[in-house]
Amino acid sequence: MEELLDPKLGQIRVFLVHDDNKPRKLRHNLGHRRLLTFGGAYSNHIRAVAEAGRRHGIETIGVIRGEEHRPLNPVLAYAAACGMTLTYLDRATYRRKHTGEVQAGLRERWGDVVILPEGGSNAAAVRGCAELPGEIAGDYDVICCPVGTGGTLAGISAGLPEGRRAIGFAVLKGAGFLADEVARLQREAYRRTWSNWEINLDYHFGGYAKSTPDLERFIAKYRVERVYVAKMLYGILDLARQGAFAPGTRVVAVVTGQPSTPVDACGAPTGFDSGEPRCLK
Repeated sequence: MEELLDPKLGQIRVFLVHDDNKPRKLRHNLGHRRLLTFGGAYSNHIRAVAEAGRRHGIETIGVIRGEEHRPLNPVLAYAAACGMTLTYLDRATYRRKHTGEVQAGLRERWGDVVILPEGGSNAAAVRGCAELPGEIAGDYDVICCPVGTGGTLAGISAGLPEGRRAIGFAVLKGAGFLADEVARLQREAYRRTWSNWEINLDYHFGGYAKSTPDLERFIAKYRVERVYVAKMLYGILDLARQGAFAPGTRVVAVVTGQPSTPVDACGAPTGFDSGEPRCLK
């Protein structure tokens, strides 16, 4: 673990754990012959599924939001190079991708496929994320993560040792629905829920992929990924400054993205997808 040093923390100690949650979410979703999933044109999830398909010999189909544009951007070009078949849905249909009607149409076109939700948050993904707390070396009291739709938080909470708690920092505005989503995912994976977690809604900075001058200064100082990680870390430091953590608390912050994550021209998620950048081009 890498310790974050900042005078604002006082007696609170914060440790950074770098963990790419995309492969972790996919770990228990790979025992199938054909996978179909969804994503925007810059989706890290699409990239991760394509790469996993190449590595494990799984046929993959990526359903991309919006119209096809040539040449392909680097994310989609990489997915295609990994062997993923790319297809497209208009934005109105894409918003209904979770419905039985749309999914039946996809199965009719593509045959026998296992459908993964956008971002990969399902019961198998929750079980993958539940393995993270047990892999952390060192003692801690609180573990924090960014929240797009809640799959990572649902799993971390389920895997926590007794006496620890988890805090998720919502990265989108109006994210009150996420509490129900985390509970739903836990029930889907384990047929029970946990009470050792909470979601903080105060550090969205105006909405998904939105920012402020204050957050921009924070990003420049710490050189962190801007859509998810920066908002979580800013929230942790601000809560420490406010005295929200008891003196001596050891906080683990799960860093799920790198500074290069593309977020150009992005809007807010619908609530049915993973919080992937929803690029408006």
